[in-house]
Amino acid sequence: MIYGLLVGVILRYGIPATSYHNKTPPSCSLKEGPASTLLLNVSGKFFEYTLKGEINSREIHNVEQNDMLRKVTFDPEVFFNILLPPIIFHAGYSLKKRHFFRNLGSIITYAFLGTAISCFVIGNLMYGVVKLMQVVGQLTDKFYYTDCLFFGAVISATDPVTVLAIFNELHADGDLYALLFGESVMNDAVAIVLSSSIVAYQPSGTNTHMFDASAFFKSVGVFLGIFSGSFVMGAATGVVTALISFFDFTKLHCFPLLETALFFLMSWSTFLLAEACGFTGVVAVLFCGITQAHYTYNNLSEESTKRTKQLFEVLHFLAENFIFSYMGLALFTFQNHIFSPIFIIGAFIAIFIGRAFNIYPLSFLLNLGRRHKIKGNFQHMMMFAGLRGAMAFALAIRDTATYARQMMFTTTLLIVFFTVWVFGGGTTAMLSWLHIRVGVDPDQDLHKTKQESAWLFRLWYTFDHNYLKPILTHSGPPLTSTLPSYCGPLASCLTSPQAYEVSVHTHFQNSKHGANEHTLYLVCLIFYIFLFTFGQSHAGCSPVSILYVKLS
Repeated sequence: MIYGLLVGVILRYGIPATSYHNKTPPSCSLKEGPASTLLLNVSGKFFEYTLKGEINSREIHNVEQNDMLRKVTFDPEVFFNILLPPIIFHAGYSLKKRHFFRNLGSIITYAFLGTAISCFVIGNLMYGVVKLMQVVGQLTDKFYYTDCLFFGAVISATDPVTVLAIFNELHADGDLYALLFGESVMNDAVAIVLSSSIVAYQPSGTNTHMFDASAFFKSVGVFLGIFSGSFVMGAATGVVTALISFFDFTKLHCFPLLETALFFLMSWSTFLLAEACGFTGVVAVLFCGITQAHYTYNNLSEESTKRTKQLFEVLHFLAENFIFSYMGLALFTFQNHIFSPIFIIGAFIAIFIGRAFNIYPLSFLLNLGRRHKIKGNFQHMMMFAGLRGAMAFALAIRDTATYARQMMFTTTLLIVFFTVWVFGGGTTAMLSWLHIRVGVDPDQDLHKTKQESAWLFRLWYTFDHNYLKPILTHSGPPLTSTLPSYCGPLASCLTSPQAYEVSVHTHFQNSKHGANEHTLYLVCLIFYIFLFTFGQSHAGCSPVSILYVKLS
């Protein structure tokens, strides 16, 4: 980000302007907004022009003179179609499933209900700020209620990448890490679909920016339809990839490079397919990543597992760093910044209030049904870690055609800078101040995962372990041992030979572990009998009886 700021300063103020020889631009008046494309007939030949965005009238000659500024300004769709997919896919593919699924109910609550609460709280507070700006004469163009809700959806997308990196380095509490990471991943997906639903909000009548019940429920339907469709498409692509790598006749495991390439292309095609079908590609690629990690990863060869992990880790690192660098660049190269002190201060206050309405009430309600409570210091840390980042920036820069959207983009940029630098930099001190444990062994509470999970997840875990994993992967128990006896022929056809080998190996390890335990008990028994024989027992209680109670 700092690198982008330095480059932006050099490009904006350090490069001399070139000469400008064209005439004054032609003028015309339109009742509605400008068209996205323009067809121009020049001597019988048609030329198509696309809308690049609005240019500030005060700086139109400066923009045309400086070719470099236009060259370093990217099409906003580049972020959504090229840079965001590897970031989101890596989030799903590198998911720490154990803690994530143990807290799945809480994560979904924060991501769906919490993001909606944050969106409406911020939107309504900002609508009050806009009305205040109208009163004091600081608003020079139209700014509707739907614009405020759109800003609420955009700025509700959290991205605590700095906080999570510090958590990972210090080995902070696994449940807190899972809550923050899971919420940020799911929250990004919800924010994208929520912003699209608000854009699709079209009330009937003359005033298209007032509340309309039918249009509201239509937007809710759009939200549910897009999200569920994207989820199904992403999961289905992951299952198809798992089946391709599952069957031995494909011989993919013999060609690790081809296997890795196919894995990458199938994952990327999920995004393109979802966009082509009218869904959200970013959401689809997230659930594709989760499905690939859960099923396909188990079928890959050892070399391909390493390659896919490293490939998406590098792509994620490059894309995220490029976006943060471009943020610094955009502060100087974007030509239509609108800095409104009232709007900016109001936005900072609104995001803190919206985050508080998200975390504290929902945590209280979740703790009513959780056996493993979300402690107060966890809640404070989640409140503190609500950084804004790449997703909020990408959503804001996607549409800067109007006065309201330009003001939103400028404010979003400043919020991202502030939260990343101040909150990200203060994470270590906040962990110490809140007495959150660090240096935690990630495997120390492995045995608690299944017992502390919600009953719905335990039901899903049983179904997945007994039926889905044996069908889609080489791990899990053979279907011949989980399906009813009358399904024996079908179970034999669907179970791979590797599954039998894994089952035998697991049974051998369990038997070996059990034999070691019995040997230990036998040694203890002999030792206690020896003490008892030589009169070393105390308090009138035989060590043999103590051992019996202990073993029971």
